[in-house]
Amino acid sequence: MKKIVFLFCFMIAVSFTYAQSYTPPATIPPYHILTTDSVYLTPANLKKNKAVMIIYFSPDCGHCQHLVTEMKPVMKDFKNMQVIMITFMPPLRGLREFAKDYDLKKYPNVILGTEGYTYVVQRYYRVRTTPYIAVYDKSGKLSQTFDKVPEMKDLVAAAKKV
Repeated sequence: MKKIVFLFCFMIAVSFTYAQSYTPPATIPPYHILTTDSVYLTPANLKKNKAVMIIYFSPDCGHCQHLVTEMKPVMKDFKNMQVIMITFMPPLRGLREFAKDYDLKKYPNVILGTEGYTYVVQRYYRVRTTPYIAVYDKSGKLSQTFDKVPEMKDLVAAAKKV
């Protein structure tokens, strides 16, 4: 019985170590999203030589809602970035309501889309909780990630750094 308990504890310890030591690939994930305008977009649609912020979120996530509420007053600091907000929830109705509730249409650099049930982006970053944020520089190289809601000053600093 002691061996089984030891083995179980060892497996748990290894899984936590593995999860915490993961570094996502240095490039933008190969997403394929359906936007609120019913258009499919991929990284090929990104503007060249422009920084990118990918936010993996859920429209019904309280932390995600808080993030967007906190971002709105400082959106000017993100105006030179392409902000791609990706969810796994397939109904566009919920995504459109989220965009409407937070008046995101007035920010042309913000794009919302769903990856549906493919979970490509979720697996790419190994997202365990939302929101997950990845900031890329103008050449598309990963600069910084946040696996929980960051302090807004830290997110703005990450945006200014790229």
